[in-house]
Amino acid sequence: MRGWSDRVQRIGNLNYPDEARRRKLYGDLLLTVGLRRDGSIKSIDVIRSSGHRLLDEAAERIVRLAAPFPPLPPDAKVDELYITRTWQFLPGDVLRNK
Repeated sequence: MRGWSDRVQRIGNLNYPDEARRRKLYGDLLLTVGLRRDGSIKSIDVIRSSGHRLLDEAAERIVRLAAPFPPLPPDAKVDELYITRTWQFLPGDVLRNK
């Protein structure tokens, strides 16, 4: 989980949306990402919007840029993994997820 979070955060900070930066848009959103056993994306769902469509779409775009993710461990007893995190687009043009 830590590796996934670090990867998404790193990619997100490298690809922070220019328009959000120019317009000084900030906010938090709750996003669930479904991953298949092979690390590919099954689904991306905004559970709670930031209130800014631009930020919600940027979070989805960042997940797609970070894919594919490492496959699930062979001993994992699940075929799909769902990760729900709060994404924070913060002043200073920083993306953080928790």
